[in-house]
Amino acid sequence: MTRRVASLVIALLALAGAAAPASPSALAQTAPAAPVAAPATADDEDEGDDETPSPTPTPTETPEPDDPIRSAEYWLEEYGIDEAWETTRGAGATIAVIDTGIAKGPAEFEGAVADGTDVSGVGSEDGRTPVGVQDQNHGSYVASLAAGRGTGEDTGMIGVAPEADLLSISIGFGSSAAVPFDEQVAKAMVWAVDHGADVINLSFTTNTLDWDESWDDAFLYAFEHDVVVVVAAGNRASGTTVVGAPATIPGVLAVAGVDTRGVASVGASTQGITIGVAAPSEQLLGVSATGDVVTWNGTSGAAPIVAGIAALVRSAHPDLDAANVINRIISTANRPPQVEDVPDPQYGYGLVDAEAAVSAPVSRVAENPLGSLADWIALHRRADSGPEPTPTAGAVEIPPIPPADAPGEASSPFAPSADSMREVTLPLFALSAAGILVVLGVVSAVRRVRSTRAQR
Repeated sequence: MTRRVASLVIALLALAGAAAPASPSALAQTAPAAPVAAPATADDEDEGDDETPSPTPTPTETPEPDDPIRSAEYWLEEYGIDEAWETTRGAGATIAVIDTGIAKGPAEFEGAVADGTDVSGVGSEDGRTPVGVQDQNHGSYVASLAAGRGTGEDTGMIGVAPEADLLSISIGFGSSAAVPFDEQVAKAMVWAVDHGADVINLSFTTNTLDWDESWDDAFLYAFEHDVVVVVAAGNRASGTTVVGAPATIPGVLAVAGVDTRGVASVGASTQGITIGVAAPSEQLLGVSATGDVVTWNGTSGAAPIVAGIAALVRSAHPDLDAANVINRIISTANRPPQVEDVPDPQYGYGLVDAEAAVSAPVSRVAENPLGSLADWIALHRRADSGPEPTPTAGAVEIPPIPPADAPGEASSPFAPSADSMREVTLPLFALSAAGILVVLGVVSAVRRVRSTRAQR
């Protein structure tokens, strides 16, 4: 009871603009840079039979919450989430949270976590024991924003997709893990896909453009199995000046952050050409591992809001593949008035709109509008040149070299040989004799001519 009272006080202080506990820093290992293919919008597609039908909303009365925690979740109303709930609350969708672990105990997670595992080497087998000291609350914060259940019908913190299932995959940042970070992420991605994830949330950054090559296969595995991957863009306040991996991987939905006015956050966001959409990243709420509700900032919180919206879309449109779920989210985003061209390096395609993403008519696309990792790998990693050709010719037999002539008797190199006499000396002698005779004949003829003239 005392814990809940403290939580309410914290939420009220947040509304008054008071300082809140600092956001846990999202640390990670470094890795290599990824050129990203230019996305294509739904406007490029033909209208008609490809248009996704909008589900029929089920009208429900949404009473004004009196609970201060629920009232502090401003994003529920301002980003169309409560209106999207008239159609779906995410039932049937599964969100994998690859983070420091979703804690057991808080009422907001009761019945929410369907399965889990640990890949850090230091957590519990079910992934429900928070990993690390500084970041042990991080996974619970993220999960509560994505699919928290609240503590009652209109009380306690509720997530964007409160009827979606969660998968808790615990990883450790830096020295808090016994397994290298790159290896943890690759293993976690594959586990999440194999255990039914429809959406994977990654609320961390490596602060580098490039990534470890082991991630190629892991992320490609997720895309090939029709999973939406949502990634935080990173925060300037944590030293991320530009978007870092995994938000630079083609095909992921990278999420930037905005303040309560919908303006790009100075500290709790960053910028880059790979950003897909923007969502709230300031004065967010989160349920800690001990069940306290705290305020925090960062794109680590913006990402699960978008992951929850992706779960709502997948629940409302179970026939859509991951590419079209992403296309719905970016196509229905609201472009800020100061943005002329999209994607914008601070807002991507705009501010997310959950109700429009769920209900608006949107033309289907044939491929992920945020790029193809497979194409990137073929171009930058290991271009597929096909299998090595199989030799068809057998071994070639070379005839033996004929034996050399037997050596003759030793002689002086200056003495004429039979060959040199025949080929050089005799022809030269004959030509010389003929030349002499010609000259003598000419001289004799000249003398006769002169003698004849003298006699006249």
